[in-house]
Amino acid sequence: MKIAGIQLDIAWENPEENFRRADSLAREALLQGARIIVLPEMFATGFSMNVSSLSAAAPRIKGFLQSLARELSIIVVGGVAEALPDDPLGRGCNLALVFGPDGGLISRYQKIHPFSYGHEQKYYAGGTSLGAFVADDLRITPFVCYDLRFPEIFRAAADRSDLMLVIANWPAARFHAWRTLLMARALDCQCFVLGVNRVGQGGGLDYPGGTMLVDPMGAIIQEAAPGQGFVLGNVSPEDVTAVRDRFSFLKDRKPDVYRRL
Repeated sequence: MKIAGIQLDIAWENPEENFRRADSLAREALLQGARIIVLPEMFATGFSMNVSSLSAAAPRIKGFLQSLARELSIIVVGGVAEALPDDPLGRGCNLALVFGPDGGLISRYQKIHPFSYGHEQKYYAGGTSLGAFVADDLRITPFVCYDLRFPEIFRAAADRSDLMLVIANWPAARFHAWRTLLMARALDCQCFVLGVNRVGQGGGLDYPGGTMLVDPMGAIIQEAAPGQGFVLGNVSPEDVTAVRDRFSFLKDRKPDVYRRL
């Protein structure tokens, strides 16, 4: 299956402009055969802590993702922030939502690790479960940005994943970590990893892109050039199975021992 990661220059807290940019790139990727389109974390607003404003925009943002998936007859993945009505601190949640070709919601993942270095936990509550889904026998698990630094949750998902998605607003100051960790997670889990980052400026930070598709051996299949654009590549469960059969590293894990350490 061919998958595209859209490297978007996000206009700060301007959903309509970001819809226009995302729509144009998604249609270009579709013409090149993409069946799954992946947009960055908070693709329509940027990584903003303005929970009330982003929550108010959430229905429009989800409507855009739903319409895009239905109109293009593809799977669309995108980051959205929305209200969390039951949270006692009034926080929202930072989500990766997945819409199918019929426009239906097929997966909802709430970022497990809010970025405490940037005080995200004060504004967005962390999730407690994974949001895996299947597309044409391809098992896919989405994650969000700072989750990338925690190999524990990737290993927890490894046995049920052929492809892992990491949607992000990862800043230029820590770009080396972004590239290194994407390759490391592919090696850790012996599966494909697609990291989708933004470019441009927002909230006082510079974003470098570095959107890339990594194979189950940790090699970069394609990395986006600087600026707005996308990466495109083929992924298959058969390739994952072949790597895991040849190098049975995952079978050598000793989870019972790890729990006792």
